[in-house]
Amino acid sequence: MKRYLIYIVKLLAFLLVMFAVMRIVFVANYYHLVKADMVPFTEILRSFYKALRLDIASACYIMPLPALVMFILTCFNPDANYRWVRWYFYVVIAIYVLIVMGEIGIYGEWGTKLNYKALVYLQNPSEVVNTASTQQTTLLVSLWACFTLLFCWWYVRWIEPYNDEYEARRVPWGFFPAAFVLIFGLMFIGMRGGVGEIPISTSSGYFSNYKIVNIMTVNPGYNIMENISNSRNIDPKAHFNFMDDALAEAITKETHQVDCDSTVRILKTERPNVLIVLLESWSADLIESLGGDPSITPNFHELEKEGLLFTNYYASANRSQQAIASIYGGLPGLPVTTITNHPEKYYAVPSIVKPLDSVGYYTSFYFGGELNYGNILSYLRYNELDRVVEGRDVHAHFHKGKLGIQDADMLPWAAKDINSQPEPFFTTIFTLSTHSPYDFPKIFDQLEWPELEKQFVNSGKYTDIALKLFIDRAKQQPWYENTIFLFMADHSHPSYKNHRLESFAYHKIPLLIYGEPLADSLRGKTFDKICGNTDVPATILAQLGLKHDEFFWSKDVFNTCYRPFAFFELNEGLGWKTEEGEYVRTGNNKVVKNTFADHEKADSLEQQGKAYMQYHFELFNRY
Repeated sequence: MKRYLIYIVKLLAFLLVMFAVMRIVFVANYYHLVKADMVPFTEILRSFYKALRLDIASACYIMPLPALVMFILTCFNPDANYRWVRWYFYVVIAIYVLIVMGEIGIYGEWGTKLNYKALVYLQNPSEVVNTASTQQTTLLVSLWACFTLLFCWWYVRWIEPYNDEYEARRVPWGFFPAAFVLIFGLMFIGMRGGVGEIPISTSSGYFSNYKIVNIMTVNPGYNIMENISNSRNIDPKAHFNFMDDALAEAITKETHQVDCDSTVRILKTERPNVLIVLLESWSADLIESLGGDPSITPNFHELEKEGLLFTNYYASANRSQQAIASIYGGLPGLPVTTITNHPEKYYAVPSIVKPLDSVGYYTSFYFGGELNYGNILSYLRYNELDRVVEGRDVHAHFHKGKLGIQDADMLPWAAKDINSQPEPFFTTIFTLSTHSPYDFPKIFDQLEWPELEKQFVNSGKYTDIALKLFIDRAKQQPWYENTIFLFMADHSHPSYKNHRLESFAYHKIPLLIYGEPLADSLRGKTFDKICGNTDVPATILAQLGLKHDEFFWSKDVFNTCYRPFAFFELNEGLGWKTEEGEYVRTGNNKVVKNTFADHEKADSLEQQGKAYMQYHFELFNRY
């Protein structure tokens, strides 16, 4: 029994050290962000102390199974061999290190911990591999192998007890019940995080004002298991229960209510072609007129001189498939999950394709890669577009990157291929070169000044060159004169300005309306009202004189009675912006920003955002 008790203590210490070492690996990988945020070293040190409760809870979830089996064996044979237990810990170590590597892999792109939404991508492993650079993939696989082998060796060498390590002495049978209650009672208390009334959760790791410190503090294994547990049970009560459901519905409907239906026409023609150039991950920080550096996208800036630039335009989510659901169905970003992962609910989401089809529009979608990513293809197929073109459908001999045909080849090719379509048409061309692994051709002098996100910034510069090639080719086509272009991002991305994910500055994206059908009086002007990508279908349909009543979540931004607001989801949190201010709260109930506080309608304005999130998710669950 002495051997058993010492083993349990050593095992706990081993797991805590493993958690701490992997925490160091994470922060070392993102040390450039630690420097950029000017995180004090003392704050990093505090995170190891603040992480102890969750680390102990995580260890106490890992230990009971082998501890119970070993306890039973020890009761009958003090010399029982524990070597078989190593295989259990080989698996535990390999999985835990893999979780940490996954978290390292996605944090730079998503700005979040590994979560259930990210794990859904493992249904298509090739997507995960293709979106990571070869260098990053090699590094993470190598680190996984090295640390797995290291911890497995350490366990066998220092933790696993040997038969002759301690003198095996029988103890009175009455000792075993007391030992069982003590050992497993302590483990149960450890799982709960103490003897308090409220059990521990990942919220206990959020103590700092520095986001990356909170991310590294929360145990990755505990976080993913809690997130899976919450997310698999898709229940609005599990996440958003701010108020009575009926009240949330009433507030949300009132927020969407407009006093008139009077649309300002911005087009000179009745049935123009509509061409959306969907810019992968373009943050507003890439655009000079939206506060970005002028050296990144000078060609986009030239287009602004003949277009209408939106200066207060926001993405409601962080993934491409969520953006496409917004553009085609007017659906805001869903917390916890995405509509494309629920084909059984597609029927409940309206589609811009149907009203356009009813007046003779030909609909198509172009992408230089594969649309299996995020289950986008199934969503588009369900919406019955007339044509969907992927990279494999392009028979020109273009050089391909890991994701597919690069923008400077794909965009001009698509501009010419559109000639095969009848008019009027509604077409989307989705770029890809500004998505990791950023293996775009190095056809220009690289920008060296960004200290953060240099590859992303340079990929933006490359796609900006592709836009010029595209528009030059488009001007040569017969359909150009009757085509209105929408150059817009699907969502934002971490930029050289290092905005927090929990901010509207991060979620701000460009939208430029451009083309011959645009009213002359609007060329070179800006549209400054708050709006978002969910407003695309209602706005387009209104400009074409078509009804858009079924698009509840989408608003016609050119309606003279339009009520400006924007929303974004934070998995289990939300952002809400009106002309009166901004409100952002995280999933652990922490209010990150609230400029409504000093407003006389502060409570009602906050309630709008909470009701919007709650009703949106509750309605999704009804589908």
